[in-house]
Amino acid sequence: MPTLDLTASSADLTRAICDIPSVSDDETTLADAIHDAVSALPHLQVLRFGDTIVARTDLGRAQRVAIAGHIDTVPINGNLPTREVEEEGEAVIWGRGTVDMKAGVAVQLKLAAELTDPAVDITWIWYDHEEVEASRNGLGRIERERPDLLAADFAVLGEPTAGEVEGGCNGTLRAVVRTHGVRAHSARWWMGENALHAAAPLLMRLAEYHPKTIDVDGLAYREGLSAVRIEGGVAGNVIPDLCEVEVNFRFAPSRSVEQASAHVRKVFEGYDVDITDSASAARPGLDAPLAQDFLRAVGGTARPKYGWTDVARFSALGVPAVNYGPGDPSLAHHDQERVPVAQIERVERGLRAWLSGS
Repeated sequence: MPTLDLTASSADLTRAICDIPSVSDDETTLADAIHDAVSALPHLQVLRFGDTIVARTDLGRAQRVAIAGHIDTVPINGNLPTREVEEEGEAVIWGRGTVDMKAGVAVQLKLAAELTDPAVDITWIWYDHEEVEASRNGLGRIERERPDLLAADFAVLGEPTAGEVEGGCNGTLRAVVRTHGVRAHSARWWMGENALHAAAPLLMRLAEYHPKTIDVDGLAYREGLSAVRIEGGVAGNVIPDLCEVEVNFRFAPSRSVEQASAHVRKVFEGYDVDITDSASAARPGLDAPLAQDFLRAVGGTARPKYGWTDVARFSALGVPAVNYGPGDPSLAHHDQERVPVAQIERVERGLRAWLSGS
């Protein structure tokens, strides 16, 4: 069984974690290694839920922070084991998971081992099944079954942000908008009603739609309403009686899912609209004193997170949350996934300074 040396550098620990394959549905070996490593630390209370590991300090501090990272990856494609190379004079680690998001997990594990007397109580969470359907997400399972374990004054998710702070996240909603018609032979088209033609005004509404940019806690979140799929047609000589246009609405944290749904229905008023999927947005809560301490410690300027991440699960529980981790997010899932060692070390220094109160 592989073991993890938490006294190693965060870069070496990144390679060790990445070299334990943990594609979604195959996280147990890595979860075992993490569980064994942190269970040996006397300052942490360790709980395990399947392949999700929760490790907590209980020092009676006035505030608690939650720091989480997922341990699964998308499938490997010839990019393991890891390798370290020099690019433009900089050490870079290549391999599946280096960006999304095992470098972040490595930093968290090293700090979990070394911060025995932090300025705040810390709940560390390493969870499974982030890269697949949300119903299997290990953090979501904790949210449903033991929400008390996610209670905190502030949360950090180690998703790749190139070492910058990305506050909260946009919400996402998918809807199917339908137009209806009457089937007929295309040679006698006037006998039917063409559902595809009826979709033209619907598409024009999308083309003319002007999405908003909304300020939330000092960050400008760009919304978007886009057609992502269109489907219709029966045969090459039949007037179609149904057309479905799938749309995706990315909405700012100022809106709830219910408000986002109402907005989409209003945009497509007069059409058959079916909301098929949604996930709440997350406010960054950067005006809180603890969040301001975090920003000062890690440096830089916070940016909005346009995509959806698991920070929304904390936000749903009233916990402000940010994304902060090493790795260029544009290289997540890429076959050329790689992370600069200096970026891993910078994130470690930032989190260490914040958590130690220095």
